[in-house]
Amino acid sequence: MSLPQPSPHTESGLPNPVTPASTYRLQLCPEFPFAAAGAAVPYLASLGVSHLHLSPVLEAVPGSSHGYDVTDHSRVREELGGEDGLRALAATARAHGLGLVLDIVPNHMAVPSPLHLNRPLWEVLREGPHSPYARWFDIDWEAGGGQLLLPVLGEPAASYTVEARGDVLRYGEQEFPLRAGTAGQPLPELLAAQWYRPAYWREARTGLNYRRFFTISDLIGVRVEDPGVFAATHAKVLELVRDGVVAGLRIDHVDGLADPGGYLRRLRAAVGEGCWVVVEKILARDERLLPAWPVAGTTGYDALHRIDGLFTDPAGAASLARAYGRAAGLPSWEETAAASAREVLTVDLAAELATLERRAGPELAPAVRELLIAYPVYRPYPDGPGPAPDALEEAALRAGKAAADGVRDLLARDPAFAARFAQTSAALRAKSLEDRAFYRWAPLLSATEVGGEPGAPAVEVAEFHAYCAALERDWPASGTVLSTHDTKRSADVRARIAVLSQAPELMDAPAPEAADPQLAWVARQSALGLGEAPERAERLAAALLKAAREAGLRTSWTDPDGAYEEGVPGLVPDAAVGLPPELDRAARAGVLGMTLLHLAMPGVPEVYQGAEGEYRALVDPDNRRPARFARRELAELDAGAEPEGVAREKLALTAALLRLRRDRPALFTGYVPLTARGPAAEHCVAFARPGGIVAVATRLSHRLAEAGGWRGTTLALPPGRWTPLPGSGPRPPAVPYEGHADLAALLTPHPALALIRTD
Repeated sequence: MSLPQPSPHTESGLPNPVTPASTYRLQLCPEFPFAAAGAAVPYLASLGVSHLHLSPVLEAVPGSSHGYDVTDHSRVREELGGEDGLRALAATARAHGLGLVLDIVPNHMAVPSPLHLNRPLWEVLREGPHSPYARWFDIDWEAGGGQLLLPVLGEPAASYTVEARGDVLRYGEQEFPLRAGTAGQPLPELLAAQWYRPAYWREARTGLNYRRFFTISDLIGVRVEDPGVFAATHAKVLELVRDGVVAGLRIDHVDGLADPGGYLRRLRAAVGEGCWVVVEKILARDERLLPAWPVAGTTGYDALHRIDGLFTDPAGAASLARAYGRAAGLPSWEETAAASAREVLTVDLAAELATLERRAGPELAPAVRELLIAYPVYRPYPDGPGPAPDALEEAALRAGKAAADGVRDLLARDPAFAARFAQTSAALRAKSLEDRAFYRWAPLLSATEVGGEPGAPAVEVAEFHAYCAALERDWPASGTVLSTHDTKRSADVRARIAVLSQAPELMDAPAPEAADPQLAWVARQSALGLGEAPERAERLAAALLKAAREAGLRTSWTDPDGAYEEGVPGLVPDAAVGLPPELDRAARAGVLGMTLLHLAMPGVPEVYQGAEGEYRALVDPDNRRPARFARRELAELDAGAEPEGVAREKLALTAALLRLRRDRPALFTGYVPLTARGPAAEHCVAFARPGGIVAVATRLSHRLAEAGGWRGTTLALPPGRWTPLPGSGPRPPAVPYEGHADLAALLTPHPALALIRTD
């Protein structure tokens, strides 16, 4: 089969010429530096992507596998090849027609070991609140009795040998700066005289007096709302944008900032209109991005949820929830989410809660707690239109109106309190939902994904169409994703698990005797999702251990139960456990349907490294394993080979649509839902991009087969002659379709098909 070949000349027609046609995410690390990315550029250009999306590139903790632990904003990371390596990668990409998008981290930086790697923090430890760097960090000096708590000790301090030499204090292998004039003092007086107090790491829960990223004490929050801090932390990134090295920016965890809107306005003024900017913002199902933000949109978890939901059967999901409740003996999703929020706020975020309660005063302190727990979205945004007023009203009613009114008044008249409340709310939602409740509530693991709604995971076709129409109207350059470095399971694993909603009886099969039926349920679904894969048992065992610790039901990261954890690998099902053939076929339909919709719908689609072919990955670090690029397979398809097997079918479909998006962007404008007619109409999701593309996908194909197939169901096509796009269906020459297409003929044997107008 011969796929559409990239053209050196592209049509005009994008609403904004700087908007990528698509992005391809690369996870950089010392084992995959800029040079390795450069070597992949010819293949990625051939695949059809327009921009490479790089994980953070600024100087980070040595050996970091992700780069989000920044230590120096002024330098490009030497372990990746330094600035020369980044500029060389940009030149290579540019020579192949590609641009670069950078992932930047404005919210936090590392509390590294050794500490001197973070010079601003080192200077604050040396000089205290009088340091010019003190404004970089949210430090409550009063709460710490004039000292910054540093929860960096692996054991209580009493077991450490303390040694002061010159201007440095040593605790074992760690070094801390001495305050001027304190060297030579007796040890107790010397420690009391410092601007910091090294402490046992467990003290962070209740005694921490600096803002951090979520519950991670070795990531300290940065005050980019301060113009001087913004300038210092963004100078290198802005230089790279001005020099044309970088064409776009992904803003990590925008909810963590004190003033996201102000930050984004300052950033837009600095980078100009020619830089594509998207924000990592997790939107609740009915929440909308603030239209006043000067960005192209989000990174795309809102799209992921809608696409996933199309391939989830609501009746089957409800049946699984009932079965899970019987097996695990755990409460409903709503009760699970509320309990997780209360636990995380009062235990893991106790220090952050104490800060807010102290500022609110004893009379309002209980309302602060209840309002945070009840808040229905990640954080309030009072600086513009959107869901904040209604959401706050709903939360106030749930928390107790009289007391909540006092907190709302405080939020309105105290900007500092409002900012910290919002930042704490964002951390609470992320930790209590994504990192606890999602691991406890496991009826259908494909639904427990970032941005998802596990209690009601299914999405009807009409809702999907409404979402896409709004995206095209309001945010046509927003990012869309299916798999990322943060998804708990790759899209292809989720597609395999989602078929359980069409056959919930598969989870009624006897599970092995286990001390923990909840984790046994997680193990069975995880194994079905991963299927046969390299290092299967080891990868599943690691993912199950992480799931057990995050759930916090029997063990945890901070208080691991060694005896319990020794039994976790024994829960990994035997390799022979897999999907029955009929469900394997349904999983194929899900994989290809999700891929088609993602690459044809409005927005800027992102392909995660290796996910152009079949990509099965579990939660990090499994999903950050070295990428496998399908160079040979793509070359064979381009030479005319037939795409046999779902991996090559997906690759052919991905390449065909990416190449078309890059070379003929005008085709992908507008959005018109298409309606099927007949007894199986609900199993078809189809839309037209009036520029000249139609996408048709089969949903819930197992239920469709059980009901007898399409049975004469038809799809009304827009006027014109429509031919299957090479790579997405029957190899040419194919008979053009006009008028009403019979879905049985159109979607057999290809469950997902793109049509291109050829008249």
